[in-house]
This record gives sequence, C-alpha cells and structure tokens, in this order.
Amino acid sequence: MAKAKAEKKTVRFVDTTLRDAHQSLWATRMRTKDILEILEAVDDAGYYAIECWGGATFDVCMRFLREDPWERLRQIKAVCKKTPLQMLLRGQNCLGYKHYPDDVLERCIAKMCENGMDIFRCFDALNDIRNLEAAIKGVKKYGGHAQGTICYTFSPVHTVANYVKFAKQQVDLGIDSLAIKDMAGILTPSEARELVTGLKKALPDLPIEMHSHMTSGMAPAMYMAAVEAGAGAIDCSVATLSGYSSQPAHGTMHAIFEGLGYETHIKTDRITEIDNYFKKLKPERALKANADAEVVDVQVLLHHIPGGMISNTRSQLAQQDALDRLPEVLEELPRVRKDMGYPPLVTPTSQIMGVQAVLNVLSGERYSMVSNETKQYVKGMYGRSPAPVDPKLAKKILAGEKAITCRPADLLPPGLPEAAKALDPKLIQTEEDILSYCMFPEVALGYFQWRAKPEDQRDPIPADSELTIAKAEAQAKAEAEAPKPAPLSADDAKFAVIGKQFVSLFGSLGGNIKVDAAALATPVATDAAPAAEAAPAAAPAAPAKTLNATLTGTFYRSDKPGAIMVEEGATVKAGDPVCCLEAMKLFNPVKATEDCKIVRFLVKAGENVTKGSPIAEIE
Repeated sequence: MAKAKAEKKTVRFVDTTLRDAHQSLWATRMRTKDILEILEAVDDAGYYAIECWGGATFDVCMRFLREDPWERLRQIKAVCKKTPLQMLLRGQNCLGYKHYPDDVLERCIAKMCENGMDIFRCFDALNDIRNLEAAIKGVKKYGGHAQGTICYTFSPVHTVANYVKFAKQQVDLGIDSLAIKDMAGILTPSEARELVTGLKKALPDLPIEMHSHMTSGMAPAMYMAAVEAGAGAIDCSVATLSGYSSQPAHGTMHAIFEGLGYETHIKTDRITEIDNYFKKLKPERALKANADAEVVDVQVLLHHIPGGMISNTRSQLAQQDALDRLPEVLEELPRVRKDMGYPPLVTPTSQIMGVQAVLNVLSGERYSMVSNETKQYVKGMYGRSPAPVDPKLAKKILAGEKAITCRPADLLPPGLPEAAKALDPKLIQTEEDILSYCMFPEVALGYFQWRAKPEDQRDPIPADSELTIAKAEAQAKAEAEAPKPAPLSADDAKFAVIGKQFVSLFGSLGGNIKVDAAALATPVATDAAPAAEAAPAAAPAAPAKTLNATLTGTFYRSDKPGAIMVEEGATVKAGDPVCCLEAMKLFNPVKATEDCKIVRFLVKAGENVTKGSPIAEIE
C-alpha cells in the first residue's frame, strides 16, 4: 500500500509594503494615490493580511501629505475584497505619542472597524498590561481581530519567563493571536527559537506571527528559527522596500521556505509586478537624508533604534543641520535607555529616548534640555518602566513632582466633549475629524484649515516642498561640480559687474555695466558734504536682545492647544519655559536663558523656525 502523502507545512506572509516598509525607508511619504494605483495586484498576491494603516501613517497623512487618513482607509477597503487589512495600534496611545482617555480610544476603534479595519496589532511600548486593557477590549467589542504583542528587547531585566507571563496576561484579555515585534532587528535565531518554544509550550493554541527588520541582517535566519519552532506567519515587504531598516523581501523568504517544504500561498508573478511598480516610484519618495544609510548596521545591537525610527532620525537631524552628529546620538542612546530603566524602543518610547539623546548631544550637556515627554515618562504617565529610572536623574527631572503608580489613563478625563467644543463646526466634515483632533490637535487643525481653503489659495503640500528642495539641492550640487570658467584677465579684474543690488534699483539696465573697481571704493562727494568733510555715518541702532530657537521645528506658545505658557510683557527667570518647539514629533520647551521680560513674540503659532533664529524679543 502506498504511503499517504505528507501534509505540506504552511507559513503565511503578511505584507508591510504599504505601512511599515515605507515608514522605515521613506519616512512614511507614500501617498494614497501611490497605494491605489497598485492595490488590486496587492489584494491578489496571496497575502494573509495587508498591513496598510496605523503607526506613523496617520500623523504623516495630515502633517506632511495633507491627506485624510480615514479616507485612505476607506479607499483601501473599497478595493481589497480578498485580503484582510491590518493596522498597528499603540494601545492606550492609539495612533499618537501619549495616552488618550478611554472614551477617545474606544470611539477610535469603533470607527476603525466601521471604516474597514480587520486585524488590530495592539502593543504597548513598555509591555505594561494596564496600557493594553482598553484597546484589546475595544477591538473585541466592535468585532475586530485582536492581536496582542510582545515588544522584544534584551536587557538585564528582560527574560523569556517574563515574556511568557506577559503573553498569558494578554490571553486573559481575549487576544486572538500574538505578534513578537522585533522592531529593531535584534532578535537572534537562537533567542527566537527559545522564545517561541516557551510560548508554544505555555500557550499551544495561540497563533504566533513574527515581525522584524533587516537592520542587523539577522531577520531571515531568525524567521526560519521562529517558524521551525512553531510561529505561523511572518512580516515581509516587496524587494524595493525591503532590506536596510525595513523587513525581509517576500521573494527571498518564499524561496527559503519553499526549499524547506513549506507552502506560502503567495503569487510570485504578482510580487514581481508590485515590486516593479515601487521601483519606478522610489526616486520620488525616498528621502535624501536616508540615501547614505548602511545596508547592515550591527551597531543596532547596541543602540536598538527601531526600523521605523532610524529613517526619521536621519531626516530630523538633517533638519537640525546636524546629520553629521548621528554617530554621537547612536552612542548616547544606550546611556539614555539605561538611565530610563531599559524601555523597549518602539513608539513612543523610541521617540522619547531618541529625542532626549539628540538633545543631550546638541546641547552639549546631558539633560540640560529635557522634552516634556521625557518628564512625563519619568513621572510614570506612559506606564511602568521595566526597571526603575535612575533615582538621581528622576529627582532632577521631576523637580519636586511625584511619580504616579496607577494606570495612567485613569487620571485622564473624557476627551471627546472638550474636543467637540474646541473645534469650529465649519472645519469639521465627519466624526472622524474630531477623533483626529483628539490625537493630534495642532496637526489636525492645521490640516483642517488648509483643507477649508480654495485649492488655488492653499499653501504647498509640505511633502511636495521636500521634493522641490531636494531637486534644487541636486541642481546646486551639479552647478558647484561643473567646470569653472577661466580666471579673468588683468584688465577685466579692474572692473566689477554690478549685481542684484544694482538691478533692484535700475532693473531696466540689466546689471551688465562694468564699473572701475577703484572708483567703487572711493567716497563720492555731494553738495551737502564735500569729500574732505564728509559727515560720519550715523551709528546703527543697537540690536534688540532675543530668545532664539534651540531646534529647527514648529513654534507653539504651549504644548496644549489654545494655551500659552507666557504672556507678552511677562517677567520670567532663567530656566523658565517660555514656549515650545515641536520637533522630531515631540514638544520641546524653550527656556529663558536669563532673567528677563518677554517683550513680544516674533513668530506665530504653527510657523516653522530654524535653529538659532529669533522667536521672542526680550529685555
């Protein structure tokens, strides 16, 4: 009798191209139209799920692309009839960078389900189960698939036993599956095998999905070890948006697992079609700041910066004209992480720790500048740190305030009523607009105001301006590298060509008049004052003293919408916060450098300022 054919093992592929991949490589600059043009092929590629929403996409849609993220979700769902949609939900942080009240979180989840979301990957940056309770319960209440998450890191306080305990807590809340989120690509194959084996032994019926990044180069080997230990799904991207700090490529992993006897269900012809599409799109979307990124960065095993953050870190340092200081930031980050109790680095802790490392480097003195978010973290407003924050540092940062020990969201009053009151009804088109405002007040309001203007009166889309600047820089570089003309002859050197200043006065002359260079340097006598007795020039007025921007960013009078920290005319002491600069996604207070009076502010809320530029006149 012939032996029965052995059943083929299966590993499912989740596509990250439309969310984490371009967040990791293109600083989340993919437009909705970019997605829609190839979406039918994506839906037909045989993926288990399409990760297309959440994470940084929500913020960037409004801030840089001037798009409605909710409308993006609706349009994607209208096309995707075969494949479930998946998103990244930051637990109590929802889609933002701080904790939101329970009523805001629950209503957001309800509208996400209503607009077409299927699978919710719920995570908390600190692996604090208290911060996942409301999110997981909300997803289950409104019919979504609740995927719990372990945010992986290694430190003296992170063990397999603790990870298994955390997974059991999530199962008790009702999760349908579990993701191991290796956001920095630091999970080794041996550790993956041990972790998945431990989880499957304790929770044999719990489906496990693996998420990683190629930053260290270990992800393919780690995926193999995890799948062989019992994981059933892996996160991948098309080749053009894979590698570096993104996920492994579908084609690579398909070949590996097919050779090992696994069924993947993906269609390689569709994968090739999708990849060719994004290959053509790449020159328009990849940011210049990431052009010199290393293919493999083994230093990630030290600094732990996640894939979605490293591209933004480069971009943000470039905005501060400090991209050359990236190595210093990467060296400082592990020290900050240790000071703060070894938090896993994933939004928002990655931004908090990363920005604090940047501030420590740029200021020249560690913790002389502290973001509001760092202070809130130390206070416990983001949850319980894996290990205690350094006591001396905590005392310095809190400056007399007490840390909290309860679930942070328990301290937050309902957010929806106040948000509805604060918004001009003329700017609101849907209930989703109110939810956007709850999470990103300043960003959403700026987008709503831009949207309300006639198209011919709108300011340029920020992301399009980035492309214009990049092209101008490329042209300037080409001109600088072009062959230089031969030097002037001795006779020609006697003359100067009158340039822009002359043209501004006598534009009709075209600026092509040659003038004796010596004559330009000789004072000209006038009827009022002969040359020998020319009156001395009046002394210029003394420049006003100013408080200057400590970073390149967006100026606000406060980190709270509609509020101000200091009135014009007020007297402040050195070290008092005067206003805020939103940079690198966080609010950074600008403090008075001396005892002074704030005479007047020189910029308006929402305006962009460069590092060192005046923002307030003081005396």
